[in-house]
Amino acid sequence: MSRRRGFEHAVERTIVAASAREKISSTRSSGSVLTGVSSGGGASVIARRRLPGGFITRAKDCKAMPNTLVLYYVNTATVSGIKLLNSKFFHINIDKSKDITVKDVTITAPGDVENTDGVHVGDSSNVTITNSTIGTGDDCVSVGSGTAGVTVTGITCGPGQGISVGCLGRYKDEKDVSDVTVRDCVLKGTTNGVRIKSYEDAESVITASHLTFENIRMEDVANPIIIDQYYCPEKVCPGKKSSTSHVVVKDVVFRNITGTSSTPEAVSLLCSENQPCSGVELIDVKVEYAGKNNKTMAVCTNAKGFAKGSIEALACLA
Repeated sequence: MSRRRGFEHAVERTIVAASAREKISSTRSSGSVLTGVSSGGGASVIARRRLPGGFITRAKDCKAMPNTLVLYYVNTATVSGIKLLNSKFFHINIDKSKDITVKDVTITAPGDVENTDGVHVGDSSNVTITNSTIGTGDDCVSVGSGTAGVTVTGITCGPGQGISVGCLGRYKDEKDVSDVTVRDCVLKGTTNGVRIKSYEDAESVITASHLTFENIRMEDVANPIIIDQYYCPEKVCPGKKSSTSHVVVKDVVFRNITGTSSTPEAVSLLCSENQPCSGVELIDVKVEYAGKNNKTMAVCTNAKGFAKGSIEALACLA
């Protein structure tokens, strides 16, 4: 896309990336519409990544992986009706942009390939992601630092790692996250449901606040509701006895979340001793373990708030 106002960019063909660095990007544009793109090209890279352990074997390969569609410093744009397949990294990356709408998209990648987020939003404001079907090996939607005013609605998610705020605190100089709403979504067979995740040994002092997850249907989802302030995907982690968290999580609402969990622990609020979560609400949460060898349970550690209308086993907040 060029730096022009009020134009539409439509492509009706399949785009196959020939190298690890090719992508579709829109930079410093305004009033744009991107429609009808079917994009692929990650299959050969995915084959190399799907070795035992599921990781890329060389660090330089990891650094080279591009996003498929990037919106960078874009104002007032709509991405509509696109189909993205097998991205090498994030399928859609919205960065330093505002007033963005992503709607009616279909995103597909193998469920065992990490870092293939469906839509990632960072350092952006007033972003709407709606009426889309997303199945990847990572988060269907992820909201990163420096983001405010994000609405995620009508998403069917699965496979994947759910819908997440974070991970937060990985890098220095990250900014706060606020006013994120996820509603009217269905998650199917994902490894997490709705999640807030931050590094225990965070590099930044930041706050994640005014986060609402409501009207969510879980279908055989592991960890349907989770706040994880001990997030650590690396092999070497500081351990949960550390008290170095710099990420504050507060004013979080989980409302009308129903369905089934594939793990007994349907609610996991794992907040740090150094920065307890506050203002957490569990309202009409009725997710039950689908198995027969255990019972539905909740774990709330250093989380303060209240529960109302939820099944008794999940009302763990003080």
